[in-house]
Amino acid sequence: MNLQQFFDHWAIAENPFRGEEARQDAVFSKLSQTDEGGRPKAAHSDFEKIIGRLEFPSTSIVFGEKGSGKTAIRMQIAKRINEHNKANPNKKVMLVAYDELNTLLDQFHQRSGGGEVLDSFNRIRLVDHIDGILMRVVPGVVDAIVGETASGRATDLGESVRRTARGLDPTSRKDLLLLQVLYDRPDRAHERTGKLRRTLRIGLPPMVLMWSLLAYGGWVLPGAVLVAFLAFDGDPQSTIWLTLFFGALAVWIGFLLKRVLWDNLALKRMTRKVRRQIRGSTRSDLSYMESFRQLDPVVRNTGSMPMSDSDDTRYALLAKFRHAIAGFGYSSIIVILDRVDEPTLINGDADRMRAVVWPMFNNKFLQQEGLGVKMLLPIELRHALFKESTSFFQEARLDKQNLVERLTWSGPMLYDLCEARLAACLADNAQNISLLDLFAEDVTRQDLVDALDQMHQPRDAFKFLYACLNEHCSNVTADEQAYRVPRLVLESVRRQQADRVQQLYRGIGPA
Repeated sequence: MNLQQFFDHWAIAENPFRGEEARQDAVFSKLSQTDEGGRPKAAHSDFEKIIGRLEFPSTSIVFGEKGSGKTAIRMQIAKRINEHNKANPNKKVMLVAYDELNTLLDQFHQRSGGGEVLDSFNRIRLVDHIDGILMRVVPGVVDAIVGETASGRATDLGESVRRTARGLDPTSRKDLLLLQVLYDRPDRAHERTGKLRRTLRIGLPPMVLMWSLLAYGGWVLPGAVLVAFLAFDGDPQSTIWLTLFFGALAVWIGFLLKRVLWDNLALKRMTRKVRRQIRGSTRSDLSYMESFRQLDPVVRNTGSMPMSDSDDTRYALLAKFRHAIAGFGYSSIIVILDRVDEPTLINGDADRMRAVVWPMFNNKFLQQEGLGVKMLLPIELRHALFKESTSFFQEARLDKQNLVERLTWSGPMLYDLCEARLAACLADNAQNISLLDLFAEDVTRQDLVDALDQMHQPRDAFKFLYACLNEHCSNVTADEQAYRVPRLVLESVRRQQADRVQQLYRGIGPA
């Protein structure tokens, strides 16, 4: 008998236990439905603690094994936020998925000299993460405002986005332009500065216009003197005419040098300082300079530019962003950090993960008003965490961060989860069946619960049940019509899978 024949007998339209990765699991998407209280029907018991109240976002730090459901929790948080935003259009929550770290870490490593990876990562600062978060969220907002939605990455800012953007207070519009100048995507960033400026109806700075007019139109003054001299057939030896001509020429050259040389040197110095600080960006100096030219000098010179490693400047930029998006109905921000073990330069190395994540364990950063950080971290970092010093814990204040030390699943929790997946995969109008119905009569519910308890994680529970069904089908013929898994197969597979899980935990076996 093959597995499809087994499923056809029980009117199971799709394999409930095939998915091992939440992002590619079609069954998980069916389980994303919520109950009357807005809670996912198949969620971990700590889910409510992790997500907290969206009206007052808070930080949560979760440690879990591979396959324990961290990515599933991230997707459930995203769905809850989406439902919250639909129900509360004036108190929306902006979700920032800070989980694609490859580009950021690759660029940071190159900017650090490209030597030993761990040495590069040990230089990562909290401000680098704040820059990374802003680089993740600002381009989507800019896309929505300027109408570049073809990439599918534009943030949902509601209807009549341009009208709303133009109706923002002048400070918010200038802040949006500043954030675009600093954190937009490298490709065409300087072109998008002009496009955003025109969309927001922000004129070029008056001082820039004045100096440009004097520099590029100032030749009219010595030219006028020369024309007047020739028109009145003046004496070439006339001291007055020569003085006027060379004086006007000197003034024009002064304007030209100020605009072309001095201003460019000042912009170049600023560009180098900013680019040196925003270490995760791949933008060129020329791109930054073209954008800076369109900023009001007052904005450039008020300490808003990240030209040092000061935390205060980055916190101010985050505050500017929160204030700017408030005009589009967003009252808070939630940042989700996930999949930190997956970037190429980390590749599961605990020391590298620690170097990347540890700067974010800062109570001031994690307890900002209107911002919640959900950190879904591998279990290896939990082991490293409890080796830290007292001063580290005093700075991180983990007692205030909704800490989940280990994302564990009991046998009953896994049984309920597998039951829910089975129900979601039944064909339309099929008779309801339970997980226990798939096993022989001498198999009790407690037998299944005890076996699942040894699997510890959803991913391993699915592998166990899939192996049970596959093992049974491979040992019977279709003519036998044996559609229930016997106890002997259950026990045999349980031992094999339990050994595999233990080897995985000891680091001597594959996942």
